[in-house]
Amino acid sequence: MRYKTVLSIIKNIAIWCISLTMMIPLLLVLINSLKDKYQASSMGLDLPRSLHFENFLVVIEQGKLIRSFFNSMLYSGFAIVLGILLTSMAAYVLARNRTKLNRFLYFFMVLGIAMPINYVTLTKVMQFTHLNNTQIGLCLLYTATSIPFSIFLAYGFMGTIPRELDEAGIIDGCSPINLFFSVIFPLLKPVVVTMGVLNFMGVWNDFINPLYFANDASKWPMTLAVYNFFSMFSSSMSELSGWNFVSADIVLTSLPVIIIYILGQKYIISGMTAGSVKG
Repeated sequence: MRYKTVLSIIKNIAIWCISLTMMIPLLLVLINSLKDKYQASSMGLDLPRSLHFENFLVVIEQGKLIRSFFNSMLYSGFAIVLGILLTSMAAYVLARNRTKLNRFLYFFMVLGIAMPINYVTLTKVMQFTHLNNTQIGLCLLYTATSIPFSIFLAYGFMGTIPRELDEAGIIDGCSPINLFFSVIFPLLKPVVVTMGVLNFMGVWNDFINPLYFANDASKWPMTLAVYNFFSMFSSSMSELSGWNFVSADIVLTSLPVIIIYILGQKYIISGMTAGSVKG
């Protein structure tokens, strides 16, 4: 009994040490975002001599983060809403009608999880459809790339919802659309939140797609704004030169993702493991 207790304590200490180690980069960025540029030049973990909250104001103004923030919200929000709507309806049809054709369509879409993106072909498609360097093009691109993993989650969760609910809704006179949105969709809350959080994090943190398909700075999300701001910092002639501003920029860019994850984390486990349905 004592051996198990000691072993449990050792495991907990090891887990805490690993967790704290993973938190060091976040703590490093947060601390240095509150320093002046001279103290932050060493990028150490020493506490700031005085708090410089004006760093965030400078970053917001000079880094054009407000415009980039709304661009990121547009891309993330569009991909989440349209992606969840399409994948949940598709998963409902595929899960309820398990024909050979539907199984083929399901595996064809899920195959997108493992298949890499061919950017040469994708660029040709974006140019052919006149969606290159447009906000709607990026919105549709993010929606398409979120579908494979989302439908994988929704399809598995849909199997836990009893078919008797469908029969009861039909008996009560529900049309197919009313049946889905009034009866089935409310039961998908765990997996919908899971898809929303994961898709938001993926779109918000994406760097490659806007780099290739958004040549106009007015359409850049916050990831490209950070990249541009870092190039401003690296210039020796820049008056913004300082790791304190770069750290403040990173903090502001990461903050929405952290908030969304904290708000939705309790649903992620249930959504990833197909959850449970209460009557």
